Amino acid sequence: MSRIMTGAPASSEHQVTLANWRLEPYSQWSFRNVRRLLPTAAIAHDPRAATPLPQRCNDLGTLSFTTPAGETWSIDQMLAKSNADGFLVMKRGQIVTQWYNNGLTPESQHLIFSITKSLVGLLCGVLADQGVLDVDAPVVDYLPELRGSAYDHGATVRHLLDMSASVTFAEDYLDTRGNFLRYRRAMGWNPPLPDDPVDLRRFLTELRPGERAHGEVFHYNSPTTDVLGWVIERAAAQPLDALLSQHLWVPLGAQHEACITLDRLGAPRAAAGLCATLSDLARCAEMVRCRGVANGKQIVPGWWIDDIMNNGSREAWARSTWADFLPGGCYRSKWYLTGAAGSPFIAIGIHGQWIYVDPRAAVVIVKLSSQHLPVDEPMDDIVLAAYRAIVRHLAD
Repeated sequence: MSRIMTGAPASSEHQVTLANWRLEPYSQWSFRNVRRLLPTAAIAHDPRAATPLPQRCNDLGTLSFTTPAGETWSIDQMLAKSNADGFLVMKRGQIVTQWYNNGLTPESQHLIFSITKSLVGLLCGVLADQGVLDVDAPVVDYLPELRGSAYDHGATVRHLLDMSASVTFAEDYLDTRGNFLRYRRAMGWNPPLPDDPVDLRRFLTELRPGERAHGEVFHYNSPTTDVLGWVIERAAAQPLDALLSQHLWVPLGAQHEACITLDRLGAPRAAAGLCATLSDLARCAEMVRCRGVANGKQIVPGWWIDDIMNNGSREAWARSTWADFLPGGCYRSKWYLTGAAGSPFIAIGIHGQWIYVDPRAAVVIVKLSSQHLPVDEPMDDIVLAAYRAIVRHLAD
């Protein structure tokens, strides 16, 4: 049994700190205890509106599938080897499998990393439909503080949504001395330096333009979504946590409160800071599968979901370094499209966080993990093969 964070106080070798919390074995504890490490804002739910998800559970653990290397694995093997903490499968809105490990419980919040981006993308659809947010407007119309930065010179909110703003920034999760490490200090996820007390929004103002024109190439980088979160707060004149609560968590009938991490000045981490329970994340994914409808109500506009499914730039994707990951795919409003309209679409976070939605099969899969590496491409390919096997197994 793990002794991480046991004792009063925990011994130094078992103490989780800002210096080690994303490393194994500490991450298995920290990813479900973020509120004990970082400042957060609550994303409130309404207990009176909370609705349990219907269940007809069975065990998919022994289901076998073939990995890309030609090996035969079971779903249980995939979960074990990818350090899964929670796993949930739904078919037509009913839970088929719900599985917890490593101390995660149905009531536990788990950090979802960049799946946060996908939920922020849904919120943008709500605000656009209300006329609060103009997705074609220049970023600097909302944030004049960014004049002269990477997000000037024609960058629009749509470029932020589709991750096609041109910015000089490398998303290097293993960086030990460069700009990505400074970004982590700015967001409050790493210990600060006494001589460089940078905050998140100051960091964003310092980013410089890239070599390509805005909109030309898909360029994955998290600061672009933090800029989007800033735009949302400015446009709506409300904090991001309050907007997520009002427009997603409460109308969804979420059963549990969520939260989002904040920097030292209270700026939310729109790119990766949201923590939620497994079932509430599945509830949100099911709403997207149902074209924005949950509990008989239109939560996210149907036209926004249609736009996600049909209007991403495959040309911008094909020019990017991500083209081999999902050949023929694209990225729209913070969601990955795996192929043509009707094909599965996904949301992904580092360390093994997944939402996988197959609209034709009416299947939703959610996986929360404390995978040791931030990015493990061979394991990603195995996980996708497992999801496809589950969909085939559940076919009507």
